[in-house]
Amino acid sequence: MSFYRNAVWFVKGMQEYTKSGYEAAAKHFAPADLDVNLSGRYFMVTGANSGIGKATAQEIAKRGGTVHMICRNKGRAETAKDEIVAQSKNENVHVHIVDMSSPRQVWEFAQNFSQNNKLHVLINNAGCMVNQRELTEEGLEKNFATNTLGTYILTTALIPAMKKVEDPRVITVSSGGMLTQKLNVDDLQSEKGTFDGTMTYAQNKRQQVILTERWASQHKEIHFSSMHPGWADTPAVQSSMPSFHAKMQSKLRTEAMGADTVVWLAVSAAAIKQPSGLFFQEPLEIIVQRDPS
Repeated sequence: MSFYRNAVWFVKGMQEYTKSGYEAAAKHFAPADLDVNLSGRYFMVTGANSGIGKATAQEIAKRGGTVHMICRNKGRAETAKDEIVAQSKNENVHVHIVDMSSPRQVWEFAQNFSQNNKLHVLINNAGCMVNQRELTEEGLEKNFATNTLGTYILTTALIPAMKKVEDPRVITVSSGGMLTQKLNVDDLQSEKGTFDGTMTYAQNKRQQVILTERWASQHKEIHFSSMHPGWADTPAVQSSMPSFHAKMQSKLRTEAMGADTVVWLAVSAAAIKQPSGLFFQEPLEIIVQRDPS
């Protein structure tokens, strides 16, 4: 990423990705879009035990939807589930323990789930930013395995089942950081040059946006979208980017603010009036996604 591109992106971020950017955009939101009853609709949220995933699951449960939480840590997942049930008064919240960096686990879970459950909306939220190059048991780079391959396998495996229900949707939580990255198909697992966890994460997020576009062109029966939650104050940001978090904490969005566009894409009638395959920064704020030159 060039210094110029980095500087331009950071200035854009300070204006649009922060809490003040959300508050400015929110003046144009339509609250009625989220005034919906989700009873009878089934949602899957990966990475649902904290941060944006948990906030998303909470908003869906509050509106009566059945929520399937996909988490890696059983203790944290059960604690989050109990909090969501208590706050939403909705008992239809279920925990599934899956390591999204394990292709076999993801595939086997998706196959079993599809045989026994309905699914209307898949929200690909789980992700990681590992700052030192680390390989999984299968020999895959950890960020790529979790952010890209896990998302690809889960979505691909669930598509046949989703085509059987009314108004199916897939939302993938990407990042504005992907705007700094040109898709590099020659180094998908960051094997070349000096490893940089932040840039690898941004490359993964670019990959997710490209996947969303491809899925949308191949599966017309399902509405696909990707989105940027802005710079939100989440446990993941605090642990993966401690310096950034320390400097920006007062300017970061809340978890609920970060989840707002995810929820809009997942539940509103207005969202599916937009073409499938787009990338959103805020509700109805569509970003044209060209690889940076």
